[in-house]
Amino acid sequence: MKQLFDFFPILLFFILYKFYLDLPDELILGINAWVPLMELTPGESSDAIYLATLAAILATLIQVAAAAIVVKKVEKMPLITLALLVFFGGATLALKDPLFIQWKPTAINWLFGLVFLGSHLIGDKPLIQRMMGKAIEIREQRVWLQLNLAWVGFFVVAGIANMIVAPEIDPLGLQFSEDTWVDFKLFGLMGMTLAFVVAQAFYLARYMPNTDEETS
Repeated sequence: MKQLFDFFPILLFFILYKFYLDLPDELILGINAWVPLMELTPGESSDAIYLATLAAILATLIQVAAAAIVVKKVEKMPLITLALLVFFGGATLALKDPLFIQWKPTAINWLFGLVFLGSHLIGDKPLIQRMMGKAIEIREQRVWLQLNLAWVGFFVVAGIANMIVAPEIDPLGLQFSEDTWVDFKLFGLMGMTLAFVVAQAFYLARYMPNTDEETS
């Protein structure tokens, strides 16, 4: 349930972008009336990115507020995600420029990569060990260090992949559409993450203690 709750802003972004043209004109005009500077045009497909961005910001705000009220604890990563989303999403809405929201996945992946890398220098355990060490017993410290660096590499690659697909960034000139980028933002990045997590599980399994051998 928590994973679904965390996933909600991304899914909402995708749905509103894809079905913007199917929304009632009255709803679009009502949003314009309630939200300053929106100026959405019913039936204008280029405005879909702005409604989707607004929805993602509001959904993430609700996530953080709900965690603070219900759990009475907000983890650092959701706060970082919210701050970056407000910054890049707010710039997109204020300047009517999709470039900023398209930079957001790259920025957040690279920032997480920097945090994971910095954990090698701060404290006695890398970040991945602090996150997973209570649930998984791995006796060799080098395994945690290698896995943490692997996550750094993953975040760097994910950020570069987003840059390549995002049409407003597009360093290779491949000319992907905005629609393709929205698909990649949901399915591509999520697929990359799932594949990496599965690879991580196989890697860790090699170093986990064999309970049967220890008890025999």
